[in-house]
Amino acid sequence: MQDHTVAEVMTWDVVQARPDTPAQELARLLDVHRISGLPVVDGDDKVMGVVSRTDLPAPPGGRAGVPAVPRRPAGARAARGTTAGEVMTTPAVTVHPEHRVVDAARIMQRRHVDRLPVVDEEDRLIGITTRRDLLRVFLRTDRQIRAEVTDEVLGRALDVPPEDVLVSVRDGVVTLRGTLPHEDDIPAAIGLTWRVDGVVGVVSRLVARAGGDGPPHTGALWRTRG
Repeated sequence: MQDHTVAEVMTWDVVQARPDTPAQELARLLDVHRISGLPVVDGDDKVMGVVSRTDLPAPPGGRAGVPAVPRRPAGARAARGTTAGEVMTTPAVTVHPEHRVVDAARIMQRRHVDRLPVVDEEDRLIGITTRRDLLRVFLRTDRQIRAEVTDEVLGRALDVPPEDVLVSVRDGVVTLRGTLPHEDDIPAAIGLTWRVDGVVGVVSRLVARAGGDGPPHTGALWRTRG
């Protein structure tokens, strides 16, 4: 598959906020544009942080669907303020337009975000890309990914019987469970799986038998790239 870049799939017209944008206006922007989050920029259009629905304080009397204590990344500010600058999550996770789509998808998977502000060399906001934008490029289902890993990676490249390793795929993340003949086969299986189009993460639950006869050795756990 051609190495598509973020510039090919991103949205150039971005709904954004300033640090002094009131929380009520943030909620309105999210509702009107039907989006789950938006970037906060300073006077030079540099991204300062990101506000999502769960960052906003509940209105008087509460609101269905808004958790009282939202889950937030380590180091993020508590959602107790009344402006974008007070409730935003910082630092923002961003990408550059020349990043490959597959790399951006892996960043989303690793950082548990659904959208990424796109910035230029000076960190100024120029666009935004969502998980849906990126997955649209792959046009591959989990079933197709699983079939290629099973048939091409394990079957043809490593000559592993289908009953020895169970392959499961969810949202592009491949989990490998089973036994391989040799310990060196584990990194080989993981590396080849990473190369399959549409794969955004690999989790290894593989073990190996030394020499094919000895007791099994536990393989390392590999997740999305850091």
